[in-house]
Amino acid sequence: MSDHCEHIHNGRMPQPDIVVSLKGISAAYDNKTVLHDVDLNIYRNDFLGIIGPNGGGKTTLVKTILGLLRPTAGSIRFFEEGKPVNSLAIGYLPQYNSIDKKFPICVEEVILSGLSSKKSLTGRFTQAQKEKAHETIIRMGLEGLGKRPIGQLSGGQLQRALLGRAVISDPRLLILDEPSTYIDKQFEARLYELLTEINKDCAIVLVSHDIGTVLQNVKSIACINETLDYHPDTGITSEWLEKSFHCPIEILGHGTIPHRVLGKHEIHNV
Repeated sequence: MSDHCEHIHNGRMPQPDIVVSLKGISAAYDNKTVLHDVDLNIYRNDFLGIIGPNGGGKTTLVKTILGLLRPTAGSIRFFEEGKPVNSLAIGYLPQYNSIDKKFPICVEEVILSGLSSKKSLTGRFTQAQKEKAHETIIRMGLEGLGKRPIGQLSGGQLQRALLGRAVISDPRLLILDEPSTYIDKQFEARLYELLTEINKDCAIVLVSHDIGTVLQNVKSIACINETLDYHPDTGITSEWLEKSFHCPIEILGHGTIPHRVLGKHEIHNV
């Protein structure tokens, strides 16, 4: 078990390691409460997997952290080096189906848009910013596609461009909503290699319905099903999953990527 998890278990996590703190969060859509009394701390260099059934509140939690949805109760606080701040630099990779591929923009412009808040006074990107975009294009495995319109990209290529947009600004927290959607298996392994590298510099929250993939890569797990059940590492049991999802779950997620599994198991289907 890592030092990170030991600190959580023993209650000794130093305050400077917290970047986001949610206390007693409730949230609602159309007067229907979706989240109830959620407490969650996200730590510097954490890699937190968010799992849960459809409609359980995963997206609602993400929107609350991003400030896109005001909670009906509770508080959310951001920290840098242990000191409260009004906002936090957050990179966000949305679900694939929220992107309009007909929008007339190329890969380079998509990635540069992650620096829009840092444009010069002339409203133009600097040469240094353009060079950083080029480096990000290469890092995302999109070399040679910088000028290609997004409408001509495969689903996996578009996801890589959007990930590039999310990380080019060096965020303190990166949130990914179903990042494996439409990504080919060959790049999926590279995606998680990239996330491991990115995780050295910032916290990551990964939302996914693919529990097996989440368990292969994250450091800690939270299950959202109106309330939140947190587990400080990935050595979880099928009993914990059944309790969190309120339904029987068997194991999950065998593929080409080396991975962790849920304890002892013999069956590999949901």
